[in-house]
Amino acid sequence: MLKSNLSLQPNRLGEAAINASRQMWLASLGAAVVTRDWVQTEAGGVFKNLVKEGTVVESRAIRFVGDRIENSVSFANAVWKETRKTVNSTVKQAADAAASIAQQVQQALPRSLPAFELPGMEKTRKAKAVRHPAKVERKPARANTAKRAKRARKAATKRG
Repeated sequence: MLKSNLSLQPNRLGEAAINASRQMWLASLGAAVVTRDWVQTEAGGVFKNLVKEGTVVESRAIRFVGDRIENSVSFANAVWKETRKTVNSTVKQAADAAASIAQQVQQALPRSLPAFELPGMEKTRKAKAVRHPAKVERKPARANTAKRAKRARKAATKRG
């Protein structure tokens, strides 16, 4: 079996841990400096290129979405017009059918229907007869006078 050298030398283990943490600290400081230098020298151009590419992609996306919305609205308008036309024709057909049925029923019914009462309905009271005062002679309307004169002229021409 192998024996670990670390357990025999505790000072060396502490030095290795301190050296490793110091190396991490120095590496992060180096990354910060390299990043700062990159931002000051090269990042401006890269950032401008990224903004330019983003603008191109955004305009393409807006155009694409706008076209899709325009097509969707056009399709919705076409469907709406077709639906309106269908509803109008269906309602007209139903109204014509109802009118036809009503005419058939009206022709089949007798002129005067017998009166009947349904159970649970209140009986209607007959209205009292109202006496009218003696009729007053009224002057004939002008239209009636004109009609009479016309009839008289026709009769005279037939006789003569």
